[in-house]
Amino acid sequence: MAAIPTVKADDARAEASALVVVPVYNEATNVTKLINSLLALPVRLDVLIVDDNSPDGTGALVRSHAEFSSRVFLLTREGERGFAKACRDGFQWGVARGYAVCVEMDADFSHDPADIPRLLAAIEGGADIALGSRYVDGIRVINWPARRLLLSLFAGAYTRFFSGINLSDPTSGFKAVRSQVLRATDWSQFTADGYGFIIEFHFHASRNGFRIAEVPIVFTERRRGASKMSFKIMLESALRVLRLASYRATHWRSYPAHAPAESFHYA
Repeated sequence: MAAIPTVKADDARAEASALVVVPVYNEATNVTKLINSLLALPVRLDVLIVDDNSPDGTGALVRSHAEFSSRVFLLTREGERGFAKACRDGFQWGVARGYAVCVEMDADFSHDPADIPRLLAAIEGGADIALGSRYVDGIRVINWPARRLLLSLFAGAYTRFFSGINLSDPTSGFKAVRSQVLRATDWSQFTADGYGFIIEFHFHASRNGFRIAEVPIVFTERRRGASKMSFKIMLESALRVLRLASYRATHWRSYPAHAPAESFHYA
């Protein structure tokens, strides 16, 4: 397991059992509003902003927050950057500090902070991973053009077919994860640099028998800031799915004898 980079106020011990991990790059227009929304939720949680050394001052805004080093923490990453490594380092930071659950979400409000209590309720109800799903029991996406929606639906079907992941929304990046799942994760199996990491995570967690609950959410396209999605990221994710299909065919003996995790709907 890779070493976790040094973080400000790394001597703080979490009083909350849940940590919200938010990978960011150039999110100065959103980060303060997001932190305030998270801290105002009717559940006790802490917030870790994982910043890839944003040049727009995102990190400085986090450090200036009134709850910084108390309930708000900053992990500034240099050197190797990217979404996958930011998520991994954020998860490892949370596990090392004793959080029982880590929540992964985007900073642009496409993921609604108000949905987090329902994700945590699904964990309390027995799920190992509570996945915020845009497509379970219908389509819940706002402000997407038809082309983007069709592409997302195709990506989900493509991922299910080749990887065997039995989820309505296998590419969703909004989820709550028990620390047991993160401790059991062999990060050396992950090769994606970008959003393909999401698919890899669901693939390995499912194949290792962890129970995944899909919780219906409403996904809203960002209103402020620039999207990080690109053709390169989409191509990497598509190729990663094919590599997982090959891995699935050649490494089936490396998984437990029991069936893959059951996925179920949690209202």
